[in-house]
Amino acid sequence: MSFTAQDVKTLRERTGCGMMDCKKALVETDGDMEKAVDFLREKGMATAAKKASRIASEGACYATVKGNVAVVVEVNCESDFVSKGDMFMGFVKEVAEYVMNNDVKTIEEVVAAMQAKTTEAIQKIGENIKIRRFEKYVSDQALDSYIHMGGKIGVLVECANGVSAETIHDVALQIAAYKPLYVNPEDVPAEVIAKEKEILLAQIKNDPKLANKPENIIEKMVDGRVNKYYEENCVMKQAFVKEPSTTVEKLLAACGSKVLRFTRFEMGEGLQKKSENLADEVAAQVEAMKK
Repeated sequence: MSFTAQDVKTLRERTGCGMMDCKKALVETDGDMEKAVDFLREKGMATAAKKASRIASEGACYATVKGNVAVVVEVNCESDFVSKGDMFMGFVKEVAEYVMNNDVKTIEEVVAAMQAKTTEAIQKIGENIKIRRFEKYVSDQALDSYIHMGGKIGVLVECANGVSAETIHDVALQIAAYKPLYVNPEDVPAEVIAKEKEILLAQIKNDPKLANKPENIIEKMVDGRVNKYYEENCVMKQAFVKEPSTTVEKLLAACGSKVLRFTRFEMGEGLQKKSENLADEVAAQVEAMKK
């Protein structure tokens, strides 16, 4: 019995499995839709597909450097307990290895290529797993990575050649700890600075002690606010984490280097968190038992 692309689509809609898995199931069952459903269930793929609808807001970041290539990834699961397990972390490292060794540009490419292994990991671990994001540097400049808190934060940094291994690692640690958003002040979008100025002017207007200050004083206050923003959010202007009396910019200038770019992933930032309500969960289970 032959089958069509529509049959593959229908099977995917019925089981929630990937397109390639559905195609394989139809090939193995000679196009018989019901047998293909059973095939996927027997392989545990349909079960994995059900888990794929559950919220995955825990997980881990992993960063590594090999030669002139640096990679950081974030992979999510459902529970903090699983995120600390060797099996899950093994899968996270496997994702990073795939990105490291392949010319991939989008997360969709990585998800598609790792689909079979992701399904296998879901079956073994028993939780939904999602490959969320990655960043990859290929460079002839100095590279380093840093993983903080067992994978809660992953950092990549690229510096101009001349920096020592110890110093660039300190910069990676700096990025993990101080959460910079930009490399240099000139990287900050104009609208961000305009917003900072707007906030300060509103604060001055609402403060009776400041509202009547001369215009030149207010301008200096605004400039001070902008400089403070740079010092807090631009890594080159930040106070060095190990020696606050100097800046990262001065630290690197001493060896003729500078930060060229960085990536900082914090696990779960921006994700919907699973709502834990035991009463609702029990009620749902009781209701399900009545059906």
